[in-house]
Amino acid sequence: MITIEKALELVLLHSSKGVKTKEISLSDGLEYVLASDVCSEIDMPPFRQSAMDGYAVRIGETNRYKVIGEIQAGDNSTFLLNKGDAVRIFTGAPVPDTADAVMMQEKVNIEGDTVTIEAPLKIMMNIRPKGEQIKKGTIALPKGTSVKAAHIGFLTGLGITTLQVAEKPTIAVVVTGNELIQAGQELPFGKIYESNSAMLVATLKEFGYCNVQVISIKDDYGSTKKILATTIENFDVVIVTGGVSVGDYDFVGKALNAIGVDEIFHKVKQKPGKPLFFGKKEETAIFGLPGNPAAALTCFYVYVYPFLKKYEGAEDAHLLTISQPLLHHYTVIGGDRAQFLKAKIQGDGVGILGAQSSAMLSAFGTANALVFLPENSTELLKGEIVKTMLLPN
Repeated sequence: MITIEKALELVLLHSSKGVKTKEISLSDGLEYVLASDVCSEIDMPPFRQSAMDGYAVRIGETNRYKVIGEIQAGDNSTFLLNKGDAVRIFTGAPVPDTADAVMMQEKVNIEGDTVTIEAPLKIMMNIRPKGEQIKKGTIALPKGTSVKAAHIGFLTGLGITTLQVAEKPTIAVVVTGNELIQAGQELPFGKIYESNSAMLVATLKEFGYCNVQVISIKDDYGSTKKILATTIENFDVVIVTGGVSVGDYDFVGKALNAIGVDEIFHKVKQKPGKPLFFGKKEETAIFGLPGNPAAALTCFYVYVYPFLKKYEGAEDAHLLTISQPLLHHYTVIGGDRAQFLKAKIQGDGVGILGAQSSAMLSAFGTANALVFLPENSTELLKGEIVKTMLLPN
């Protein structure tokens, strides 16, 4: 059994691969990882731009200015302003090169074609300089960026329409267990509805992984071995839930060994998720997650997500981790192992939720974070600073 730190190190060490790249439409780029730098082909803004509705002026000797015209957003009109001249201007409109400042309309008094400025003027006041946000030829987004909605808006504003990105891996989610049946069927005694595949597919989609296939296996060694062998041949990443422990009917570990999967580690000193398995066969990565839903989802966030992002070449492959004060006293149960506890950041700190059992998903519906506790933790005091991993929801 290895430590969390060592397990993460090994996962990331084995996540590098010469991933193929492709060109896609910017509008389809959400959650893809850039395979090359994106450079701006224009200055942004492309001209001196008004930040306010008001009056562009060339500063004169008095606070009274003669209005000689009007410029709306989208106009290409140009005016030559002399000292004491002004033009009516609107937010986003091009500011004449001869204007020194823009005074917001709330700070002027209008009398016919004359305005009186009722506040001090400063050079470049309320004028966005050409190229203030980004200059032509400079990097807008670097290689390794995981594209978000704001990035798409930013690049669209630069006139960019395509991206060079890393191709996403093909992923199989394999569920095991004779006790599992599909939701919508009548629930016989002794059976439970299978939820791990729906949970993992939805979580993968959250991160932009849509090329996912679900495969079910009964608790039978021969079937497990045969189906896993075929699946590993056809997918880049295989995520198995259940069957990775040491019970009489946990066949996943035995089957993976029999079909030649190199075990990188099996069992991590953590709670939940102790039975976690990670291995590779040639270029295919195999994760064996616990069957308990909350444990499976925790292991996905902590291990599978960083692997997938680094596989694509993302610069930052982890969920964001911050330090937060604990909102209440907490007594640690089972502190002989490091723990990931479902938690909620609210107000000025983070609270650890109830229903921490590895079989219970209900708390994940409220959680927006995981609190990490190192092994041998016992009592946590209110206000104590704890390591907090932010969940994407």
